[in-house]
Amino acid sequence: MNTLVVWAHPNPDSFTADWARASVAAAGRLGEVRTSDLYGMGFDPVEGARHFGREATGFDPLKAQEEGAAAPDVAQEIEKLEWADQVIFHFPLWWFAPPAMMKGWFDRVLVHGRTHDVDNRFDAGRFRGVRALFCVSTGAGEDEAGPHGKEGDARLLLWPTAMTLRYLGMTIHEPVFAKGVHGYHEGPARAALDARLTALLDAQGDLIATLPQRPALPFNADSEFDDQGRLKPGAPEHWPFTRART
Repeated sequence: MNTLVVWAHPNPDSFTADWARASVAAAGRLGEVRTSDLYGMGFDPVEGARHFGREATGFDPLKAQEEGAAAPDVAQEIEKLEWADQVIFHFPLWWFAPPAMMKGWFDRVLVHGRTHDVDNRFDAGRFRGVRALFCVSTGAGEDEAGPHGKEGDARLLLWPTAMTLRYLGMTIHEPVFAKGVHGYHEGPARAALDARLTALLDAQGDLIATLPQRPALPFNADSEFDDQGRLKPGAPEHWPFTRART
C-alpha cells in the first residue's frame, strides 16, 4: 500500500500538522509513505509563465502544462501522486475553502496532458482505483458548520475539492472533520477540546486501516449525462450543484 499524505498549515505545531503526522504513522504500518508538507517545503502555489520560461503576455496555463516540461518542484509532486494508491489530505477550512496553498498545489500539480485530458477524466480518469480522504478542521463548531448551521455545511464546502479529484477518476471517501478547533478555548472548554482532539489522533490508525471500507462520496456516472454534458432526466441527484432536468 503506497500512501501520500499532503498537508497545508503554516504552523508545524498545529493540530493539522499533528493529525497529518498521525496519518503518516498509521500508513507506515500498512506500507510505504511519502509526504508533502506544503508550507514546510516552501511550495510555490502560484501558477505562472515563469515556471515555463515564458512571457506572461499570451500565457495559456493548459497549453503550457501540456507542451512544456514541469518545473522540478511540480515534477516531484506528480511522481508522488502517480506512485500513490491512496492520498490523505489534511487542511483547515479558511474562508469556507481550503487554504490557497492547497488550492495552488492542485493548480500546479494536476497538469493537463499528464494527469488528465479530454479523453481521460471522470469515469475514464487516469487515477481510477486511487482512494482519497480529506481530514479537515474548522473553527466553527459542530452545529454551526453542520447542515443547518450559520456557516454552512462543511461537507458541501468540500465539493469543489472533491470534484477536482473526481475529475481525475479518484474515489473520494467521506471526509473526516475536527470542528470547533481554534485557539480561544480556556479552562474546561480547552481541556474538553484537547481530549476530543487526542481521541481523534488516537483513532487515526483505525481510520487509515479501514479506509477501503469507508463510504465514498457519490457522483454521477458519465453514462448519466447526455452528449452536451447535462444530467439526464431521472438521473439521481447527489449534490445540489448538479440537478436533473424535469
